[in-house]
Amino acid sequence: MTGNFTVRAKGQDERELLDLTATVPFDDRYRQTASLDDLSHRLIQEFLRDIGSDLASEAAGLSVAALGQRMNIVGGTPEAMFPKNVGLLFFNDRPHDFFPATQIDVVWFPDGPGGDRFEEKEFRGPLSIILSEAIRYVERNYLKETIIKQPHKPEAERFWNFPIGAIEEALVNAVYHRSYEEREPVEVRVTPDELAILSFPGPDRSIRMEDFGRGQAVGRRYRNRRIGEFLKELDLAKGRSTGVPKILRAMRQNGSPAPVFESDEDRTWFLVRLPVREQPPIKRKNAPA
Repeated sequence: MTGNFTVRAKGQDERELLDLTATVPFDDRYRQTASLDDLSHRLIQEFLRDIGSDLASEAAGLSVAALGQRMNIVGGTPEAMFPKNVGLLFFNDRPHDFFPATQIDVVWFPDGPGGDRFEEKEFRGPLSIILSEAIRYVERNYLKETIIKQPHKPEAERFWNFPIGAIEEALVNAVYHRSYEEREPVEVRVTPDELAILSFPGPDRSIRMEDFGRGQAVGRRYRNRRIGEFLKELDLAKGRSTGVPKILRAMRQNGSPAPVFESDEDRTWFLVRLPVREQPPIKRKNAPA
């Protein structure tokens, strides 16, 4: 059969094509419904101190406009300056007012996902703060270390039900690569059998899903480069597609089963499953006859 055909892009394909037509990435765009008053001078100062910036010593004497220009989180003309989306996400106390569902939900299912009981904790606020708070909350409440003393060995075997290194990388990746135009939170679901992190949308279609399990998932473009820059300044992200290999390594070093990476055909969501490392059965000596 010959002839010309037009195939309409659907779902995630259509969204990605629309994104490519935008000359400025979403996190680097001006927010014309906001003003410089929506940027917190206090949060900016705290950030500069946290990263050890030379600008921190000058920050107290500079206006938000001057700081914002130096940090490239504001733009426009002197008569009409606006904060950029990345500035509001990091330096506003309530970024969810501008970007609904900018939050991390941690949900614990003690009887598994099919049970009637669950506990939920919601984290809202500047991206770097809620990311750190959610990681520490999971670490305090749901991570357990097992110590097994081995006969004839000086050192005991130590491992965790879920390694914190894998959780940190998976959650940082979710916050880094999610869309802030979609009204869906990042969700951490904890059960006795696994810890799963769900975000929207899924990975770039240039990445094959099977490459995740091999640690070879390398995208041709990044969804939120400016967000990534700020996370790297805080040592929360490294970039260059290193997150997945670190998840694989952390699980392997803990003796855990391999993580599972899932998405649907349209790449509308992305799920990272970290299976629990269970405690081995206790070996009992044979009872005397």
